[in-house]
Amino acid sequence: MSAAPTQPTVTEREARQVAEAAREQVWRKPSFAKELFLGRFRLDLVHPHPMPPDEDAQRGEEFLTKLRDFCETKIDGAVIERDARIPDDVINGLKELGALGMKIDTKYGGLGLTQVYYNKALALAGSASPAVGVLLSAHQSIGVPQPLKLFGTPEQKETFLPRCARTDISAFLLTEPDVGSDPARLATSAVPDGDEYVLDGVKLWTTNGVVADLLVVMARVPKSEGHKGGITAFVVETNSPGVTVENRNAFLGLRGIENGVTRFHQVRVPAANRIGPEGAGLKIALTTLNTGRLSLPASCVAAGKWCLKIAREWTAAREQWGKPIAHHEAVGSKISFIAATTFALEAVLDLSSQMADENRNDIRIEGALAKLFASEMAWLMADELVQIRGGRGFETAESLAARGERAVPAEQVLRDLRINRIFEGSTEIMHLLIAREAVDAHLSVAGDLIDPEKSLSDKAKAGAQAGVFYAKWLPKLVAGPGQLPNSYNEFKREVDLSTHLRYVERTARKLARSTFYAMSRWQGRMETKQGFLGRIVDIGAELFAMSAACVRAELLRSTEDHGREAYQLADVFCRQSRIRVEELFGRLWTNTDDLDRKVVKGVLSGTYEWLEEGIVDPSGEGPWIADATPGPSKKENVHRPIR
Repeated sequence: MSAAPTQPTVTEREARQVAEAAREQVWRKPSFAKELFLGRFRLDLVHPHPMPPDEDAQRGEEFLTKLRDFCETKIDGAVIERDARIPDDVINGLKELGALGMKIDTKYGGLGLTQVYYNKALALAGSASPAVGVLLSAHQSIGVPQPLKLFGTPEQKETFLPRCARTDISAFLLTEPDVGSDPARLATSAVPDGDEYVLDGVKLWTTNGVVADLLVVMARVPKSEGHKGGITAFVVETNSPGVTVENRNAFLGLRGIENGVTRFHQVRVPAANRIGPEGAGLKIALTTLNTGRLSLPASCVAAGKWCLKIAREWTAAREQWGKPIAHHEAVGSKISFIAATTFALEAVLDLSSQMADENRNDIRIEGALAKLFASEMAWLMADELVQIRGGRGFETAESLAARGERAVPAEQVLRDLRINRIFEGSTEIMHLLIAREAVDAHLSVAGDLIDPEKSLSDKAKAGAQAGVFYAKWLPKLVAGPGQLPNSYNEFKREVDLSTHLRYVERTARKLARSTFYAMSRWQGRMETKQGFLGRIVDIGAELFAMSAACVRAELLRSTEDHGREAYQLADVFCRQSRIRVEELFGRLWTNTDDLDRKVVKGVLSGTYEWLEEGIVDPSGEGPWIADATPGPSKKENVHRPIR
């Protein structure tokens, strides 16, 4: 029978081992971004820009037409924001439209859209209401359909995918009240009992969980005879006895999302509902997120497009000192930033998505970079829009309408976008995740040299391997095509983008040299240098975005679709990006990281507590982390299936 789960006591090393075991250990396909971090600019992996087959594009465009009509006639974003709920008739309408099954194969009743068109659909729906975009993406990007598509058995696909395509909403449950980005401490248990598992535990921030019919639940199976154990993925019916949705959470933004707290008490799940083998849960989750993370850049692209539209219309209508405010440099620079960045974000999203569809490349780093870069830049664009709108940017759309002005929800977009820097891997976690993948080649050949648990013979063997690798690799970082004036001349038009691609090539080598120097300097302590690693990753993200922007501009030029204008936007973005890159390089070695650590120690020890005097803390009473002791629920079940 079920044993009460206890919070595992996990050391830092054990936590790293769990995370490392969940990684895909082998690179079976090429990766543009991985090569970039190694100082190798493989433009051939992304140029010419990959394109979807005509039949996929036609099917996608036909659905977008239907979805646009639905969004324009059936979705009222202001009502969803006001009521903090998506109306049931809207959700049922999305079901009838087939929107729940956009990524599900047609043989299971889905629409079979490509990643490219799935993202376009999410951007369109999210522009009507971000809450609707989240509902659809949480269901398909990380909910039941995606892990079953990748790891499910034929029987599981036949059982669950037709339901997910048309009627059933799904959710993904990993986070717990005291477990976020450290899954080694996962406490929810799944104890084997015959042909079933018995689940006990509490899950937090279950997006779609309040209305979900099906759940993907990550739980720890104890190791026992005949059971490997470890964190394991299960499909759970939400109406199973012992499943209680205890709370519908409310947030700063995305007020219409159905996000809750879900408790499992003695919940029996058939072994047939286990996804993959025992212990494979985290690997399944991370693999699912490789492409699942691309849903967030889709919402960011939609936000950027809207910010540009409002900025254009408003700054042309609003006059100060005898001319539209767009013509004042202080405002114009913000508009330029929004336009150029939106172009680049769409370039990154479409390139990453098309690579995911083609399945020629390993896009684990590209997907992560897209999520990281888009979430950070979209937030900046929304903030600039609020600044451009001035007091009206801080005023709610409802208040603007009440006094007779256009109801522009600029402050809402700012609130809605803020979570993207936290969702599906915070910026800080993304920095570490990408950095680990970026230095994988180094750790593969020299990792044993800095591992304190390795024997002298292992270290000697690693030293020999490292010597061979670096003897071949380091000389290639000295010179390259970026130093030749005629390199990448196919990008030299009326506006010259070849100069930016040469910069990317040179800078990729500089980035690789900086990484190697840091590893030589800090060795085993490298993983503690999170500030440095974050800047390395941010430089890589900028280089990836510059590459994508140039490749997209050339694609649009070759198809005679806004090519001249695309070249202009790519040029401006690259120039802005290069300024940010040079600043990041400067901060690699000139920063306050060491001083910051000293201040943090002082803050935690109370040294600066006097600085907090003179205020009143309006926070309520209660623990910092809610009690998640297993047991029967003491709260009303607020689960609200939509039929």
